[in-house]
Amino acid sequence: MSAFGTKWLQGKVTVQIRGGHPEQLVNEALAGGLELSSIRWTSSEKLELELSIGHFFELRAYLKKTGCRAHVIKRQGLPFWLVRIEKRKLFAGGLVLFFGVIFMLSSLVWTVNVEGNVRLSEDQIRAAARQEGLYPLQWSFRLQNMDQLSKKLVQKLPGSSWIGVEKSGTRVTIKIVEQTMPELAELNNPRHLVASADSVVTEIIAEAGRPVVRKNTRVKQGQILISGTIGGEEHSKTVVAKGKVRGLVWYEFEISVPMTQSVKVYTGEKKTKWYALFGSRALQVSGFGKSPFDSSESILQEERAAWRKWTLPIGRMKETVMEMRIDQRELSPEEAKNTGILQAKAELLSKAGADAVVRNEIVLHEKADNGKVYMKVLFEAEQSIVTEMPLIQMQGD
Repeated sequence: MSAFGTKWLQGKVTVQIRGGHPEQLVNEALAGGLELSSIRWTSSEKLELELSIGHFFELRAYLKKTGCRAHVIKRQGLPFWLVRIEKRKLFAGGLVLFFGVIFMLSSLVWTVNVEGNVRLSEDQIRAAARQEGLYPLQWSFRLQNMDQLSKKLVQKLPGSSWIGVEKSGTRVTIKIVEQTMPELAELNNPRHLVASADSVVTEIIAEAGRPVVRKNTRVKQGQILISGTIGGEEHSKTVVAKGKVRGLVWYEFEISVPMTQSVKVYTGEKKTKWYALFGSRALQVSGFGKSPFDSSESILQEERAAWRKWTLPIGRMKETVMEMRIDQRELSPEEAKNTGILQAKAELLSKAGADAVVRNEIVLHEKADNGKVYMKVLFEAEQSIVTEMPLIQMQGD
């Protein structure tokens, strides 16, 4: 044990020496075998030094001999700490109880996470883990060895090739590696690829089948783009047509946009509430009473206690209640127009697909009336224009 630890166990005091002959006191005490440290003058008449409790009682003889007086100004170490604890038994008991509860809570499994599963359902994995004694609120010392538990879960879960179980504090993570299943070949009947809408072809790439239109060709809905019939009349055969065809498609929207919009505004006034967290439960400890605001929004901030690598199931949560109001904002006709066009574009892209691109827009008609802007807008979008049409083969008698 270090010298500091030994002195703390023995207990030490800081003493102020006044009157008499302090220098003589120090010299004779050191010569007599007393261990004095941190000797310093605090004024022309006062000297401070540190020594153990045992040597403090031996110092009395030297005080009497040199005519000095001693005053204890600081006490440190285990003996004094025990005395204070003796006077505050309730606090000491609470402290012991607190650490006991922390130890008990940290000995439980609070969360079980599942990672890596695709075909196996999480409920199926958790059910198998529960059968082997792994579930939330289980005692850590009752868990099986992690390697042994992993092997048993692999046996219980067909379709898994490897399972790893890791424990970190109060959290257990089950990592799944599923068996690689061979991809089944897609079964397709012979087919044509036809136009899904009236359009002008901008790109055509045939992977299988015979392209029957060219770039910049105007096509009607249902017209064949890539044929599933290849070869001559005598030696023809049918295939599954595959390819990529994009074209320009036109959409017409009638749009109406109000020139008055509701806008949410925060006033800056707020109220704070604090909660104590115990597992999944929250106990409010401050900020009681009804909200003073007619309209408000709440923001929650959660903090969990941690010890080393363990996240403990206790903590605190702050709820900030912010006052807000709804203001009415007047839009200019141009702002309302732009808002309506953006909304129409979003609706168009949801219909045309994620790979669609708006190439052009033309406002056919526009007017402002009764607090709204009314428009008729024509959009030109480039998108995929293929859809499948089964190819029916006629069999002779």
